[in-house]
Amino acid sequence: MPNGHSNFAPSDPDPALADALAQLSRIVLADQPLDRILGTIGELAKQLIPGAAEVSMTLVDRGEASTVAYTGVMALDLDERQYETGHGPCLDAARQGIEFRIHDMATETRWPEFTARGVEAGARSSMSIPLPVQEQVIGALNIYGTRTDAFEDADTDLARAFAGYAAIALHNAQVFAASAALASQMSDAMASRAVIEQAKGILMGQRRINAAEAFLILRELSQSSNRKLRDVAQAVVDLAENPS
Repeated sequence: MPNGHSNFAPSDPDPALADALAQLSRIVLADQPLDRILGTIGELAKQLIPGAAEVSMTLVDRGEASTVAYTGVMALDLDERQYETGHGPCLDAARQGIEFRIHDMATETRWPEFTARGVEAGARSSMSIPLPVQEQVIGALNIYGTRTDAFEDADTDLARAFAGYAAIALHNAQVFAASAALASQMSDAMASRAVIEQAKGILMGQRRINAAEAFLILRELSQSSNRKLRDVAQAVVDLAENPS
């Protein structure tokens, strides 16, 4: 990670950090939907970091940034302001792999459009911490405070340590969700294939035709009725099983 900090856990971890990491480790991916898992990660960060009023997580995928979790509307609003303008600490943290801390939104000059919106929304300081996975940065952990200088160096250390583990949890949750979705799609495809093959067999027996001719009939019925091939096949099976 260029210009970044290492994400090894401290040798003598803060008790609050140790508890937060223990809660992260207890998240069972199969037990909760992805949005709830991400929300849990955000809430853990909010509870961990002194001075944190709201927390969000920015994910960058194929160059597009989005907020995948947030603890309050203020965090979401300030994230989206950065996405609209293409500038801001959370975007720069994700792009450059380095941390950004704003001590006072009212006097910060690096991102004037963002900080003006921050003051208007009630945020007075912030931290944006990269979310590293192996050698890549997948996004940023964004922490907003409602008073100036809400975060000290020790808070940045806490946020950095938490972000290292949160990034892995986020990445694993996404991989699991994608794998579950793929497995569901494959299961649906296999079920569709099975019912289509069953319908073909019924037509072959009824009409004394071959498999190719039976499939052609199903396809023509699908096109003429503007229905999915699987639905047409299911109708053929249902009619054969319940002719009355």
